[in-house]
Amino acid sequence: CVVKMVQKYQSPVRVYKYPFELVMAAYEKRFPTCPEIPVFLGSEILHESRSDDGAIHIIERSCKLNVDAPRLLKKARVEYVFFIQKNTVNWKERTLLIEAHNETFANRVVVLETCSYSVHPENEEWTCFEQSASLDIKSFFGFESTVEKIAMKQYTSNIKRGKEVIEHYLKELISQGITFIPRWTPPVVCGQKDEQTPAVVHDADDVLLESGARGTTKEQTGSSCPPAEAVSPDADKLDADYIERYLGQLTPMQESCLIRLRQWLQETHKGKIPKDEHILRFLRARDFNIDKAREMLCQSLSWRKQYQVDYILQSWRPPALLDEYYTGGWHYQDKDGRPLYILRLGQMDTKGLVKALGEESLLRHVSCI
Repeated sequence: CVVKMVQKYQSPVRVYKYPFELVMAAYEKRFPTCPEIPVFLGSEILHESRSDDGAIHIIERSCKLNVDAPRLLKKARVEYVFFIQKNTVNWKERTLLIEAHNETFANRVVVLETCSYSVHPENEEWTCFEQSASLDIKSFFGFESTVEKIAMKQYTSNIKRGKEVIEHYLKELISQGITFIPRWTPPVVCGQKDEQTPAVVHDADDVLLESGARGTTKEQTGSSCPPAEAVSPDADKLDADYIERYLGQLTPMQESCLIRLRQWLQETHKGKIPKDEHILRFLRARDFNIDKAREMLCQSLSWRKQYQVDYILQSWRPPALLDEYYTGGWHYQDKDGRPLYILRLGQMDTKGLVKALGEESLLRHVSCI
């Protein structure tokens, strides 16, 4: 019997208010080891290559992790977990694509992770980060549910830590006087050298920036290089700062549920979709079970379409009987500033109104309210 359990994660867009090149320098400080991430015990480069012009740099590493599940791993006779990570930096387009998958237990559990760094669509001096992952448990000695809980707990705890680590190394670079790194420019062809605009070809040392080498401050360089062509993220994606400011504090998995349900609505529903706070209400109503929330939301959208709820304020005019005998009305706000509607059911002949007007008219009136 094969047990199959799949979990997915999608992050909001997280923004670093620093240029791409500086963020890359901070990112590379995580290798080969990173004391700031205790579970990351070290890495080893398996393969490395560069394009002829130095614009594209690919590194494939084996990463060693210490997962917090000693008893479970001991039963499986495994001391550490190994992942294969492939990083593709495109200095010309100013992007980094990170693709990772597990090597340990690969025939039983498949963990796939994709991360990307790119230039902010509205500010080329900022950098965007996105992350998605999937956990596919095929079978694990009868401990499938335990593995799922451990993996998701470990993963979500490391998501926030990952951003903190980048910010830590950014501050470290700045404390060393490194606040600006020139952008990549094509190497100069022999005989076409321009003394005023020297080429910048990034190599491994450009990014590691040990003891402040190669990194400079803006004061030293005068002005930044001309903007490079950038691959911008979708402007309609949710930003982590926006979520925190307008939707409240959500856990990484709650953020993921919101983003995935919102994305599904964008792909499957024509026209406008519910506001983010409304989508969040349906997720909360179903304890962030995305399948149940989606079903509930679809039923609500179908009902709204059936009764033309979105146009009811323009099309509905209540009959005179409702104006006269419907004992309800808006009355200021509550202590939190929310509109207050008072319905005095004890003084209303509900059966008489239904008999005189029909259920549909009464329902339309309630919907209009």
